[in-house]
Amino acid sequence: MNEAVQSVISCRDIRKVYHDGSRELVILDGINLDVAEHKVLAISGPSGVGKSTLLHIMGTLDKPTAGEVCFRGDSLQRMSGKRVNAIRNEEIGFVFQFYHLLPEFTAVENVMMAALNKGKRRRDCKDRAVELLSQVGLKERMTHKPGQLSGGEQQRVAIARALFNNPSVLLCDEPTGNLDENTGEGIVELLWNLNAEHHVTLVVVTHDEAIANKADGWIRLHEGQAFTA
Repeated sequence: MNEAVQSVISCRDIRKVYHDGSRELVILDGINLDVAEHKVLAISGPSGVGKSTLLHIMGTLDKPTAGEVCFRGDSLQRMSGKRVNAIRNEEIGFVFQFYHLLPEFTAVENVMMAALNKGKRRRDCKDRAVELLSQVGLKERMTHKPGQLSGGEQQRVAIARALFNNPSVLLCDEPTGNLDENTGEGIVELLWNLNAEHHVTLVVVTHDEAIANKADGWIRLHEGQAFTA
């Protein structure tokens, strides 16, 4: 089987450079990696090394200065903007360290908000949101607003929201970084269960080597380059 079939996301010679006046700041300098479908890939490294930047490039939220990102073997750089947007909206879910929930809305409303904003019917969206919140263990907390939920519960809402469109890949940027150890372990267990039971491919950026050790693959970033851990 060739590499393009095996990998859902591939990065080839990814370079990201920022300019501050005459100063050139190289964040990523020739990154090569593959995300195997239905597997878990961890990305670690010190603060400021470019982990989030790389994740955003993989998820089409940012563009590399040079290099190529492929989704299921097709180059994102060669796709139309419409197709890239469709991949971002339909194939990729995002989970961040900070939950970005809307405080005035309930958990179930937060999960279905993006779909409602795109014109989908509330009745159809609610059924899916209820299903997902039950799946992440919040069946009894659906009508609570973020301020009434713990940090771990808010992250579970954020994960349910990321799963709304049934993405094949979940990109997680420090998903436990804002949680205490016990709560973080519960989130890790949830994510790994999603991978095992629903075959969601996971890319997890983390400072925690215990989490990285649980993954099928582990990449360390150092001075703009990627090394297999």
